Amino acid sequence: MDNTSTRTAHPVYEDVLALLTAAGFVSLGIFLFHQVGLLTGGTAGLALLLQQVTGISFGLLFFGINLPFYALAWLRIGPRFTLNTFVSVAAVSYMTDHLNGVLQIGNIEPLYAALIGGTLIGMGLLIMFRHKSSLGGFNILALFIQDRFGIRAGKLQMGLDCAIVVASFFVVQPWVLALSIVAAVICNLVLTLNHKPGRYQIA
Repeated sequence: MDNTSTRTAHPVYEDVLALLTAAGFVSLGIFLFHQVGLLTGGTAGLALLLQQVTGISFGLLFFGINLPFYALAWLRIGPRFTLNTFVSVAAVSYMTDHLNGVLQIGNIEPLYAALIGGTLIGMGLLIMFRHKSSLGGFNILALFIQDRFGIRAGKLQMGLDCAIVVASFFVVQPWVLALSIVAAVICNLVLTLNHKPGRYQIA
Protein backbone atom coordinates (compact mmCIF):
# COMPACT_ATOMS: atom_id res chain seq x y z
CA MET A 1 0.00 0.00 0.00
CA ASP A 2 1.24 3.53 -0.81
CA ASN A 3 1.44 5.51 2.42
CA THR A 4 2.75 8.69 0.81
CA SER A 5 -0.54 10.53 1.24
CA THR A 6 -0.65 9.81 4.97
CA ARG A 7 2.95 10.80 5.68
CA THR A 8 3.09 13.89 7.90
CA ALA A 9 5.90 16.06 9.23
CA HIS A 10 7.21 15.55 12.73
CA PRO A 11 6.19 18.22 15.27
CA VAL A 12 8.92 20.61 16.33
CA TYR A 13 9.31 19.06 19.79
CA GLU A 14 9.82 15.61 18.22
CA ASP A 15 12.48 17.02 15.92
CA VAL A 16 14.30 18.68 18.83
CA LEU A 17 14.31 15.53 20.97
CA ALA A 18 15.32 13.35 18.03
CA LEU A 19 18.16 15.63 16.91
CA LEU A 20 19.57 15.87 20.44
CA THR A 21 19.42 12.08 20.74
CA ALA A 22 21.11 11.68 17.37
CA ALA A 23 23.80 14.20 18.33
CA GLY A 24 24.47 12.18 21.47
CA PHE A 25 25.00 9.00 19.43
CA VAL A 26 27.24 10.72 16.88
CA SER A 27 29.32 12.60 19.43
CA LEU A 28 29.94 9.39 21.40
CA GLY A 29 30.99 7.59 18.23
CA ILE A 30 33.41 10.38 17.31
CA PHE A 31 34.69 10.41 20.89
CA LEU A 32 35.50 6.68 20.63
CA PHE A 33 37.29 7.25 17.32
CA HIS A 34 39.36 10.05 18.81
CA GLN A 35 40.37 7.89 21.78
CA VAL A 36 42.19 5.44 19.51
CA GLY A 37 43.12 7.79 16.66
CA LEU A 38 40.61 6.53 14.09
CA LEU A 39 39.29 8.70 11.28
CA THR A 40 35.94 8.83 9.57
CA GLY A 41 34.54 10.20 6.35
CA GLY A 42 32.94 13.47 5.36
CA THR A 43 33.43 16.75 7.15
CA ALA A 44 33.69 14.95 10.50
CA GLY A 45 36.66 12.97 9.19
CA LEU A 46 38.27 16.12 7.83
CA ALA A 47 37.79 17.80 11.21
CA LEU A 48 39.35 14.84 13.05
CA LEU A 49 42.30 14.89 10.65
CA LEU A 50 42.82 18.64 11.00
CA GLN A 51 42.53 18.31 14.77
CA GLN A 52 45.55 16.00 14.77
CA VAL A 53 47.54 18.45 12.63
CA THR A 54 46.51 21.79 14.13
CA GLY A 55 45.50 21.03 17.71
CA ILE A 56 42.29 23.02 17.25
CA SER A 57 39.27 21.38 18.88
CA PHE A 58 37.09 19.07 16.81
CA GLY A 59 33.98 21.11 17.56
CA LEU A 60 35.35 24.38 16.20
CA LEU A 61 36.73 22.71 13.08
CA PHE A 62 33.60 20.68 12.40
CA PHE A 63 31.30 23.66 12.86
CA GLY A 64 33.43 25.90 10.64
CA ILE A 65 33.94 23.39 7.81
CA ASN A 66 30.20 22.90 7.46
CA LEU A 67 29.30 26.58 7.08
CA PRO A 68 29.66 26.69 3.23
CA PHE A 69 27.31 23.72 2.75
CA TYR A 70 24.28 25.46 4.25
CA ALA A 71 23.80 27.53 1.08
CA LEU A 72 23.33 24.33 -0.99
CA ALA A 73 21.00 22.93 1.63
CA TRP A 74 18.88 26.10 1.69
CA LEU A 75 18.65 26.44 -2.08
CA ARG A 76 18.31 22.78 -3.07
CA ILE A 77 16.60 21.07 -0.14
CA GLY A 78 14.79 23.69 1.91
CA PRO A 79 14.83 25.95 4.98
CA ARG A 80 13.63 23.34 7.46
CA PHE A 81 16.32 20.85 6.49
CA THR A 82 18.95 23.60 6.66
CA LEU A 83 17.88 24.74 10.12
CA ASN A 84 17.71 21.18 11.46
CA THR A 85 21.16 20.45 10.03
CA PHE A 86 22.58 23.59 11.60
CA VAL A 87 21.18 22.48 14.98
CA SER A 88 22.58 18.95 14.52
CA VAL A 89 26.05 20.17 13.58
CA ALA A 90 26.13 22.66 16.45
CA ALA A 91 24.97 20.03 18.94
CA VAL A 92 27.52 17.44 17.78
CA SER A 93 30.29 20.07 17.86
CA TYR A 94 29.44 21.09 21.42
CA MET A 95 28.82 17.59 22.80
CA THR A 96 32.00 16.12 21.32
CA ASP A 97 34.17 18.89 22.74
CA HIS A 98 32.67 18.49 26.22
CA LEU A 99 32.36 14.71 26.57
CA ASN A 100 35.66 14.59 28.46
CA GLY A 101 33.92 16.42 31.28
CA VAL A 102 31.39 13.61 31.81
CA LEU A 103 33.12 10.52 30.41
CA GLN A 104 36.60 9.13 30.97
CA ILE A 105 37.77 5.95 29.23
CA GLY A 106 40.91 4.28 30.55
CA ASN A 107 41.33 1.71 27.79
CA ILE A 108 39.46 0.70 24.65
CA GLU A 109 40.35 -1.80 21.97
CA PRO A 110 40.62 -0.09 18.55
CA LEU A 111 38.51 -2.76 16.81
CA TYR A 112 35.72 -2.27 19.35
CA ALA A 113 35.93 1.50 18.89
CA ALA A 114 35.65 1.04 15.12
CA LEU A 115 32.64 -1.30 15.29
CA ILE A 116 30.67 0.46 18.03
CA GLY A 117 31.69 3.96 17.00
CA GLY A 118 30.68 3.30 13.41
CA THR A 119 27.35 1.87 14.54
CA LEU A 120 26.64 4.83 16.84
CA ILE A 121 27.38 7.36 14.11
CA GLY A 122 25.27 5.41 11.63
CA MET A 123 22.32 5.29 14.03
CA GLY A 124 22.68 8.98 14.76
CA LEU A 125 22.68 9.80 11.06
CA LEU A 126 19.65 7.57 10.49
CA ILE A 127 17.68 9.51 13.11
CA MET A 128 18.81 12.80 11.59
CA PHE A 129 17.82 11.75 8.08
CA ARG A 130 14.37 10.72 9.30
CA HIS A 131 13.90 14.13 10.92
CA LYS A 132 14.98 16.13 7.86
CA SER A 133 18.49 16.78 9.09
CA SER A 134 22.09 15.68 8.52
CA LEU A 135 25.66 16.31 9.63
CA GLY A 136 26.16 18.73 6.77
CA GLY A 137 28.86 18.39 4.13
CA PHE A 138 28.58 15.15 2.16
CA ASN A 139 25.37 14.25 3.98
CA ILE A 140 23.68 17.17 2.25
CA LEU A 141 25.03 16.09 -1.12
CA ALA A 142 24.06 12.44 -0.56
CA LEU A 143 20.50 13.29 0.49
CA PHE A 144 20.09 15.72 -2.41
CA ILE A 145 21.22 13.08 -4.95
CA GLN A 146 18.97 10.44 -3.34
CA ASP A 147 15.99 12.78 -3.55
CA ARG A 148 16.63 13.68 -7.21
CA PHE A 149 18.02 10.44 -8.68
CA GLY A 150 16.92 7.66 -6.30
CA ILE A 151 20.47 6.58 -5.42
CA ARG A 152 20.53 5.44 -1.82
CA ALA A 153 22.20 7.96 0.46
CA GLY A 154 23.97 5.16 2.35
CA LYS A 155 25.71 3.81 -0.75
CA LEU A 156 26.85 7.21 -1.95
CA GLN A 157 27.94 8.21 1.54
CA MET A 158 29.91 4.97 1.87
CA GLY A 159 31.89 5.72 -1.27
CA LEU A 160 32.60 9.30 -0.25
CA ASP A 161 33.57 8.33 3.30
CA CYS A 162 35.94 5.60 2.16
CA ALA A 163 37.55 8.05 -0.27
CA ILE A 164 38.20 10.53 2.55
CA VAL A 165 39.68 7.83 4.77
CA VAL A 166 41.91 6.48 2.00
CA ALA A 167 43.13 10.03 1.30
CA SER A 168 44.58 9.97 4.83
CA PHE A 169 46.98 7.16 3.88
CA PHE A 170 50.09 9.32 4.27
CA VAL A 171 48.99 10.74 7.61
CA VAL A 172 48.06 7.69 9.70
CA GLN A 173 49.47 4.21 10.22
CA PRO A 174 48.12 1.39 8.00
CA TRP A 175 46.27 -0.38 10.82
CA VAL A 176 44.53 2.88 11.76
CA LEU A 177 43.52 3.36 8.13
CA ALA A 178 42.22 -0.21 7.90
CA LEU A 179 40.08 0.13 11.04
CA SER A 180 38.85 3.54 9.90
CA ILE A 181 37.62 1.96 6.67
CA VAL A 182 35.89 -0.79 8.67
CA ALA A 183 34.17 1.89 10.77
CA ALA A 184 33.07 3.79 7.66
CA VAL A 185 31.60 0.64 6.13
CA ILE A 186 29.74 -0.23 9.35
CA CYS A 187 28.35 3.30 9.63
CA ASN A 188 27.07 3.36 6.09
CA LEU A 189 25.70 -0.19 6.19
CA VAL A 190 23.39 1.05 8.94
CA LEU A 191 22.15 3.73 6.53
CA THR A 192 21.96 1.48 3.48
CA LEU A 193 19.92 -1.18 5.29
CA ASN A 194 17.57 1.21 7.06
CA HIS A 195 17.17 4.36 4.99
CA LYS A 196 15.18 3.64 1.82
CA PRO A 197 14.41 6.26 -0.85
CA GLY A 198 10.85 7.56 -0.63
CA ARG A 199 10.23 6.24 2.88
CA TYR A 200 11.05 9.63 4.38
CA GLN A 201 11.04 12.83 2.33
CA ILE A 202 13.74 15.49 2.87
CA ALA A 203 11.89 18.47 1.47
